Amino acid sequence: MKKIIQRLSRALQVVLLAPIKLPGKALNIIKYIALGLGVVETVLEDKDKKGEEESSPDPELLNQEKEVRDEME
Repeated sequence: MKKIIQRLSRALQVVLLAPIKLPGKALNIIKYIALGLGVVETVLEDKDKKGEEESSPDPELLNQEKEVRDEME
């Protein structure tokens, strides 16, 4: 599903950037669909990142956090 949304989003971006004349209403509809797909794509990415963070913390990130805390003290 994620790949489908990415491909649709890219296709709409190509249509929006192409030097073609479209009726005003069609252009507005395409803009709103592209915006909605971008939001859905971001939510899916956030959900994936959140799942990764909960499942296994990055040891390098933990070391960096520890160094920052030590510097603050």
